[in-house]
Amino acid sequence: MQQTHCHILLNAKAGTANALSISGADLAAKLAERGLIAEIDENTDRPMSERLIRAATSAAPIVVAAGGDGTITALANSILGSDKKLGILPLGTVNALAKDLNIPLELDLAIDVLASQNCRTIDVGRVDGRIFLHKVVVGVVPELAAGREHIRGRTDFRAKWGFFLFILRRLARTRRFAVAMDLGDGNVRIERVQALAVASNAYEQGVGRIFSRQRLDEGSLYVYLLSHLNIRDFFRLWGGMIMGTWQNDSELTILKTRQVTLTTHKKAMNVMFDGEVEKLETPMTFEVLPAALCVIAPASVLPDTPAADPDKVAL
Repeated sequence: MQQTHCHILLNAKAGTANALSISGADLAAKLAERGLIAEIDENTDRPMSERLIRAATSAAPIVVAAGGDGTITALANSILGSDKKLGILPLGTVNALAKDLNIPLELDLAIDVLASQNCRTIDVGRVDGRIFLHKVVVGVVPELAAGREHIRGRTDFRAKWGFFLFILRRLARTRRFAVAMDLGDGNVRIERVQALAVASNAYEQGVGRIFSRQRLDEGSLYVYLLSHLNIRDFFRLWGGMIMGTWQNDSELTILKTRQVTLTTHKKAMNVMFDGEVEKLETPMTFEVLPAALCVIAPASVLPDTPAADPDKVAL
């Protein structure tokens, strides 16, 4: 059996990794059975910046993010432009990118995919020099996500009920904000929204498909503008996501572009950056980098349904 070396950055604090108490020794044994010799970094006491540098400068041709979407994005950012392949062991809570790439969420099956070493090139988005792999959200949604951090790790009913009430209160108080959008064509478009998202490639709709993508190589950004989001809108949109009709919502506008600059009256805004809440300065300039990253994943399957309603998309 031909052996391949890989460097694994294990985030033992990620949702699934923490719940299953997965250790570096466990991973090394499973990988060795598939012919992968792994150097595993599981030292969470070391600053993440140092761990990322070690991964990017390692001699291994494959670097693996064993954690959630935040870990995957950070590692991808550190190897972008190199000849290294990115592997994914989805050990987070949401695992959005792994689902889009059809990487199994069951660890042993994900390791089988990693051992296949099948390379799939995908686009990445970039905002002000940092890459994102699925979306950056601005507006009320990051504020709701920040509230979620207070109950992270808690599964009791009281915590979940408290978070639900927090969502209702926050939606009742939310206000629209003005955003100027320059799509690179010389025209600036002004919108008043309560939330917007910039995604690398389009989210498709269909029954049970919630923020899922089948095309990650279209070479486009999609801007989703939500003009209104109160409690009634929240439940209507959520129902539309379940039924596969959310892109037809009257409060939603979808723009397709290759680059966009967003300007608001605030010097900085909270955003949800691939699932993690951060603060970015404005204006924010987004662009897409086509086929910029090689990810080990099953071969892509072309979608049999349109990603977005053509009548809702402005080019």
